Amino acid sequence: MITQLFKKKQKTFQLERVCDAPPSAVWSACTNADELRQWWGPDKTTVPECSVDLRIGGEIRVVIEAGPEMGKYAGTRWPMVGQFTQIEPDRRLVYEAQSTTEGEEATTTIEHTNELTLAEQDGRTLLHLHVTIHKIGPKAKMAAFGMKWGYKGQLAKLESLLS
Repeated sequence: MITQLFKKKQKTFQLERVCDAPPSAVWSACTNADELRQWWGPDKTTVPECSVDLRIGGEIRVVIEAGPEMGKYAGTRWPMVGQFTQIEPDRRLVYEAQSTTEGEEATTTIEHTNELTLAEQDGRTLLHLHVTIHKIGPKAKMAAFGMKWGYKGQLAKLESLLS
């Protein structure tokens, strides 16, 4: 039922943060794999794999792995693979992505579009993230519901990293 609902009506959410860094530094943190792995993902996770091919049609791949503090989920891996569709350095980044639970791709896929815009504000950066969820696998409903909170947490980590 929920999958059909999302086929007809997309779920969207938006988040904003002000980062104490210029747009070029925020852009680098969002597009450089070594920097991205420092803040991507919720608490109690690591990023064992991360790659960014920053060009139209290029791939972004981030694999989050649950740490031992996550109990029964420890060792679970959640890959996100996307393709860049729009790139305006230091200003705008858009990619189409699929997030899954490794080994359960057939039922846990979430298809989404992420649109990141950056604007300079008195030497700082206003970061705006717009996420549109297009499709949710039958076992991904809870994960899709929690995406907004996951993004909030990782943007807080980004903000902390940049300050």
